[in-house]
This record gives sequence, structure tokens and C-alpha cells, in this order.
Amino acid sequence: MIEPVVQYHGKWPFHRFLGIQEPFSVLFSLLNFLAHREGMARLREKIPAQYPLRPYYLGFGYFGLASWIFSMLFHTRDFNVTEKLDYFAAGASVLYGLYYAPIRIFRLDQADATKKSILRVWTVFCLLLYLAHITYLTAWSWDYTYNMAANVVVGLVQNVLWSWFSLSRYRQLHKSWTVWPGMIVAWIALAMSLELFDFPPVGGMIDAHSLWHLGTVVPTVWWYSFLIKDAQEDLASQRLKA
Repeated sequence: MIEPVVQYHGKWPFHRFLGIQEPFSVLFSLLNFLAHREGMARLREKIPAQYPLRPYYLGFGYFGLASWIFSMLFHTRDFNVTEKLDYFAAGASVLYGLYYAPIRIFRLDQADATKKSILRVWTVFCLLLYLAHITYLTAWSWDYTYNMAANVVVGLVQNVLWSWFSLSRYRQLHKSWTVWPGMIVAWIALAMSLELFDFPPVGGMIDAHSLWHLGTVVPTVWWYSFLIKDAQEDLASQRLKA
């Protein structure tokens, strides 16, 4: 009689490979890391250094690199410290996504006194929000349900913002690439739903969580293509106005 695979403290048993506890989660995290690294190289090459949104886009890349480095560490060895670093880095990356979305959508980067004030308030608010998040997890309760819910809510808000932006830009420009953000966030939402269909690791190595990591690689590459296209369109329109 075949015994069913059971979880231990909420985790499936995996077959280690070269000492790595979750080999495919590490591999797919590496692919995401490389997607960010390549995307940042393309940003530096194709967007001028003086473009005001460029630092925010590179910030997105740096947060992405950090989150996938700590993801690789955690899935290689599940210790208390690697788990915390993975969760904190992932939370910072998700929150940064929300941080720079309104900066681009409402052009808070522009040299306007009102927008500068709004940007300062928004920056402080996001920093305090992240500080409160990690303080709650470390000093109050290491709550997995809360952590997941917080990341989902933050992700949903930015998804709504980018979907609205896609629709608005398409109505304005009538160019197919303007709908990319809406398509990308829809892809990521579908990939994330894999977490709901948890199953024992296939071959002792591939589980729903690792496939969720795999599902974010293509949208990451695509997202950098959008940022470049959007910046080039913005620069071209500025030249026409000049």
C-alpha cells in the first residue's frame, strides 16, 4: 500500500540535490534574478541617465535582485534567519512595486512643488508601512497568514493601478504596447494562483511554489520591455513639444 505524502510543519518533503533543499525553487529564483539583471542592463543602455524615472526603475531592479537572492538562500537552506530574510526582502520588493507605480502613473517625479510634496509624503508613508510590517512580524507575531494577506493586498492595489493606466494610455495613444502592464499583472495573478493548488512535489522536487517562481520569469522580462518602451515614448513626446 502506497503511503500518502504528508506535510511536516506545513512543508512538503523534498529530495535534495547537491545539498539544496528545494532545487527547482532555487533554479527558478535564479532565472528571475537573471531576468532582473538583464532588464537593468537594458534600462541602462536604452534610457538616458537624465531621465527622471530611470532611478525608480533601477530601484525596482535592485529590490528584485535582493528578493531573489534571499529566495535562493532560503530554498537552499531553510533556517530561521534565511526564512526571515526571504520574507522581508519579498515584502520590500512588493511594496516598492506599489511605491513607484503612482510615481510613474501620476508623474510625481516632475519638478512641480505640489508633486514634490506629495512624493515626500508618499515616500515616508511607504517607509513607515514597511517598518510597521517587519516590526509586527518580528516583535509581535510571525504570522504567515498575515504576511501573505499583506503582500496580496499590496499587490492587488498596484495591479489595479497598472490596469487602469493601461486602459488610459491605450485610449490616449492607441498603441498595442500600452496594454502590456494590464496583461503582465494578469499573468502574474494567474501564476500566483498556483499557490492555491498546493500539491506534493513531483519527483520530490517540483511543487506549486516552484512553479509560481517559474511563472514570474517571462512577465519580469516583459515588464522591462514595457518600461523601456514607455520611457522612449515619453522622451519622444517631450522632444516634439520642445
